[in-house]
This record gives sequence, structure tokens and C-alpha cells, in this order.
Amino acid sequence: MSNDRHLSHLGAIGIALLVTVLWSSSWVLIRWGLDGEGLEPITFAALRYGLAAVVVVGWMLLRESPSTVLRGIDGKTWVRIVVLGVLMYALTQGAQFVAIDSQPAATTSLVLSLTPLLVAGFAVVSLGEVPARRQVLGATLVIGGAWLYFSGDLGATTVGMIAAVVSLAASVGASLLGRHVNREGRLSPVIVTALSMSVGAALLVGVGFTVEGVPSVSLKAWFIIMWLAVVNTAVAFTLWNLSLRRLSAVESAGMNNTMMIQIAVLAWVFLDESLGIAEIGGVVLVSIGVFLTQVITTRQKQGTPTRP
Repeated sequence: MSNDRHLSHLGAIGIALLVTVLWSSSWVLIRWGLDGEGLEPITFAALRYGLAAVVVVGWMLLRESPSTVLRGIDGKTWVRIVVLGVLMYALTQGAQFVAIDSQPAATTSLVLSLTPLLVAGFAVVSLGEVPARRQVLGATLVIGGAWLYFSGDLGATTVGMIAAVVSLAASVGASLLGRHVNREGRLSPVIVTALSMSVGAALLVGVGFTVEGVPSVSLKAWFIIMWLAVVNTAVAFTLWNLSLRRLSAVESAGMNNTMMIQIAVLAWVFLDESLGIAEIGGVVLVSIGVFLTQVITTRQKQGTPTRP
């Protein structure tokens, strides 16, 4: 996108908000595919990210020749890319689809919203990134909001919560490892995304087809899969990266943080998942807390979140 230098600040805000709406709508589309079209969760994730990997790799090869892509990738870097693919896509997304299949979307969303808090905590040790006071305050609000939310009627299930925690842990690991890989600056984000997504998608396909069998996919289900893969993954992440060239860390964190409320509203409207007063209060507190946790100093790099 060579014209990104002409993008206005207001235009960047609009693009970022559009991307968060696309990412939030993924939760509804995933539930429709699981419940309405009878797709199995791991196989569904495999088809979505398998197709997305094809799109991203194709885009990468239009920009770079295969020899250019592979040049300079040593054994240590390959190991990190493979592990990143396993964590970010195979485990994070595979477990996330299982969680969405097993319990209300808002409950799973709130569990996964703890990712920035845990990343900030572990980054102190692994990356030497000391959290600011507002991030500590944000962590306190997240804990209080989570307690308030979970005091209500969750509709949570054992399988759903275990899957959500697995997805949360893998997402934290992927965020930390992703920072290590991208801070080195040896590979472009497009190459890292294409290679790691291909690894994760291949593993999802192998596990999904082995455990759940080769699916029979309807035309409507294929449309959902293609929309998730092309629009909500390939296009959305590209637009998000474009918006980050004009938005500050505070602004991008604020845009990203609207998703928890968006998911709760969309789940209420399209999935009939209503929230009580305690749950609404919990979502608001966690949203504020996550926003404060995601606010980073200008000396730190902005990152691309992992989204369904």
C-alpha cells in the first residue's frame, strides 16, 4: 500500500474501528459455522487458517521471491518461527474455536482479554519491559472486573474454560515470542506471518482431519470460512498494520479494547447470549483495565493482536 503516507489521522481511526468490528464479528460467524453448519471446531479452525495461509503466502510471494524469503533464515530463526506457528495458530486458535463451541462467546472473550495483562507481567522478566503505574492500575481493574463478571451466571463449561485457558496461555507465549522475533528485525512481519501461519495451519489440518475426520462442508459453510480467512484475517490484519502507521499506542489500544464490548453486544443480538448487571459491570471494568494495561510507552513497539 504505497499510498499509506496520504492516510489521514481520522481515516486511520476509521480503518482501525472497522477492523475491530470485523474481528468481533468473527465470534458470531464462528458460532454460526459450529452450530448452524455442524462444523467441528478444530477442523473449522484448520480450514479457516489453511485458506488464510494460502492467501498470505501468495501475497508474500508477489512481494518477494522464494529465494529472497528463505535467504538469511538460520536454524535458530526457523525453530522460533515453527514454535510461533504452533503457539499462535495451532494452540491459540484451535483451543479458541473449542471454547467458543462449548460456552458463551462473552465468557470466552473475557478470559482471553487477560492476555495483555499476563504479557505485561511476563515481559518484565523475559523482555525487561517494566510496566507503568497505569498498567498496574489496569491490572487491578481487570482482576476486579473478572471477579465481578464471574460472580454472575456464566453459562461456562468445564471443556470451554479449559480450552479458553489453553488458548490464553498459548496467546501469551505467542505474544512474547513474537516480540522476540520481530524485535530482531531480520524478517519482515509479512514473512513471519506467512511462515508461522503455514506451520500452524498445517498442524491444525493434520490434527483436525485425524481426530474429527474429513468434513462435509456446505456452500454456506464455505462462504463463512472464506469470509473469515480472506476478509477477517488477511485483509483485516493488513488494514490494522496500515492504521498503526498513523495511530499512537494509546489510540490503537483504545480501538482494540472496544472489542470486548462489541463481542458482548453482537453475542446478545445475534446469538441470544444476554448479560446480567454483574456481567455488564465486569465487562466494563475489564475493558478499562485492559485498555490501561495495553497502553505502552512510545519507546515500545506497537504490535498486532491475535484475533479470531
